[in-house]
Amino acid sequence: MRKIDFWPVRLAPLALFAAAAPGQALAQACEAQRPDWDGTPVSALDEALALLLSPGGLFLLAATAVALVVRSQWGGLVTVLLWTGFITLITMFDPTGLRGPAAAEGCVGPPTLFIGVAAAICVVTVLLTMPRQSGD
Repeated sequence: MRKIDFWPVRLAPLALFAAAAPGQALAQACEAQRPDWDGTPVSALDEALALLLSPGGLFLLAATAVALVVRSQWGGLVTVLLWTGFITLITMFDPTGLRGPAAAEGCVGPPTLFIGVAAAICVVTVLLTMPRQSGD
């Protein structure tokens, strides 16, 4: 007796899924999020650099540098709060709804490395701006 192979039947759901995938929607998401994207997947390092070199990231880096040079405890607190707000904006809010599809396409990377760098900046800011205790 000859065994019948049903591999076309097993591949049918995969073919239907591939045909129904929203390719045009993903392309529009990448066009809106990163218009100059060249098609290579964005790594966590690339995304971290893009977020640090964005206008908000550059402003926060400059504000943190000023707070550290002046050693202002209140300036350090304000910059830590601003870094926290910036991270929250990046990770929690997506008013366009395009971040998920853009990440699925590969034109937006994971923000985890940026969050780690921002947390390290906040820790260093707190440690360097805290009041010094005099040795009695």
